[in-house]
Amino acid sequence: MQGFLNLDKPFGWTSHDCVAKTRRFLRLKRVGHAGTLDPCATGVLPIALGKATRLLQYLSSDKAYKATIRLGVRTTTDDLEGEIIVSQACAGLSLETVKTAMRQFEGQIEQIPPSYSAIQVDGKRLYDLARKGENVQVPSRMVEVFKIEILDWREGDFPELDVEIACGGGTYIRAIARDLGTVLETNGTLAGLQRTVSSGFNLTNSITLTDLEAQLEAGTFQPISPDAPLQHLCICCLPADDAKKWRQGQKIPVNLDISGLVRVYQEDGGFLGIGKSEDAVLIPAMVFEPIS
Repeated sequence: MQGFLNLDKPFGWTSHDCVAKTRRFLRLKRVGHAGTLDPCATGVLPIALGKATRLLQYLSSDKAYKATIRLGVRTTTDDLEGEIIVSQACAGLSLETVKTAMRQFEGQIEQIPPSYSAIQVDGKRLYDLARKGENVQVPSRMVEVFKIEILDWREGDFPELDVEIACGGGTYIRAIARDLGTVLETNGTLAGLQRTVSSGFNLTNSITLTDLEAQLEAGTFQPISPDAPLQHLCICCLPADDAKKWRQGQKIPVNLDISGLVRVYQEDGGFLGIGKSEDAVLIPAMVFEPIS
């Protein structure tokens, strides 16, 4: 079995939990995921099966989320899973003020990841250091937010707004919630998160673990084809002779107007893997079906 599973991750599960459950359901050793989701987040978690695990590094990093931000509250983890550091009512905020502040978070922005995150500093995960009480200077980095749309606004002592965010890889929505509070001269934390798009997969076509189990029992489960989430890469088709040489790891002369990574197929439509087009030569980067 090889291909992808578009999983709708349940609340409270880690991404590793989902991989382990999928591995047991399918009785498959080679299972991996793209784009970790926090336990309190739900939504799209792409899972690779079998040889498709080798394709994870080539997936698009673009993602989209629906999030709820609560203002007036600050926590250790920048979401409601953490300990509350500050809780101060901010009933005077207006939607117009929030809309104006939100514009600062679109485009290329500098972001400091949450202290409780999987980023490594000196070879150690930030969340491990934070749990030990170590005070670490978290380095900032540039991320890209393509679009933010406010979906709903609820007034009160601790007002909440629902937003839809499309962004590039490495963007922390928890950090946006935290920093929005700072810009508004109050506090902010993430109160809910659902990922709606990830690496070429969307929530509409996802299935739950319960769905997966039912489909396996009925014998109807079919993994998504290995090349389905690679639509962001251009295509290169090879005639049979060249396809055979390429599957053996040989470089193939090609006439392509592009450079960089491409999806490689043979003329009958069979997916061969990922190649790198460079100086009129196609170099194998990942041969999906090598000749043994």
